[in-house]
Amino acid sequence: MDYNGFAEATERIVDNVERAVAGKREGVFLAVVALLAGGHVLIEDVPGVGKTLLAKSLARSVAGQFRRIQFTPDLLPADVTGTNVYNQGDGAFEFWVGPVFANVVLADEINRASPKTQSALLEAMEEGSVTVDGVTRRLPEPFGVIGTQNPVEHEGTYPLPHAELDRFMVKMALGYPDGDAEVDMLRLSADPVADLRPAVSLDEFARMRGLVEEVHASEAVLRYVVSVTQATREHAAVFLGASPRASRMLLGAARARAASLGRSYCIPDDVKALAPHVLSHRIIAQDSEAVRNGGRGGGAGAVVREVLGRVPINEAV
Repeated sequence: MDYNGFAEATERIVDNVERAVAGKREGVFLAVVALLAGGHVLIEDVPGVGKTLLAKSLARSVAGQFRRIQFTPDLLPADVTGTNVYNQGDGAFEFWVGPVFANVVLADEINRASPKTQSALLEAMEEGSVTVDGVTRRLPEPFGVIGTQNPVEHEGTYPLPHAELDRFMVKMALGYPDGDAEVDMLRLSADPVADLRPAVSLDEFARMRGLVEEVHASEAVLRYVVSVTQATREHAAVFLGASPRASRMLLGAARARAASLGRSYCIPDDVKALAPHVLSHRIIAQDSEAVRNGGRGGGAGAVVREVLGRVPINEAV
């Protein structure tokens, strides 16, 4: 597959998901780019706008195995990762895999589980593996987590620790559809995902992930990425800026966007297009109100927009 074929395959995936998630092309494209870059997606939005539908449609479109974990206060880490169970017939313990062993895992209302259970995902999201009773097991490839949380109801929730937020490559919102898209939605069947067929095979999607890593990033692009993230750390309104992991994820997302547009190289526009989604949730602003509004047009989001407006782009790209 060349990068023209990559772009065509990406468009097929996005078109396929849009058959179930009408009128959300930008959000669908962003989620596909994140998964192609080997990242994870956090969707923060009100109920009923298609967060679960997006995750299920993505899994179906790449012929991947889908699992949903409904996070609740009584959920235990073993309910996520799996556990060893004693088999009386064999007289030995055997491992029962948890729902995290899938290609696309929906962590629904992730902030409703305790911090201990939330932390069960950290190794899976960073290392692509799970360790239970000292034994490490690899997760299926490709692997991606789509987490959701409701910004309206906060009672009975546990805010995600910064270390876990930092594992999500992209944070986004879907928003309400426009009138035409909502009418289109009403025309769909009760279960639009059931009507979907894979747009690519799982092996093809895995090869696309490999191609992303080969996308060229010039020295100027690398320095531009670092300049942007460093500027967030030095900003007067910021208590904690974007981490070096953020730089790595921003570059990975930029490479995936470039490949999805048919290019074998990334440019500063790829970085600028994705920086608000990759950096905002990693920044803690000085103002507590700004922190609460971070990533939704205030606080951290405003910092990223201001940084992108003033950090110069090296023309020798």
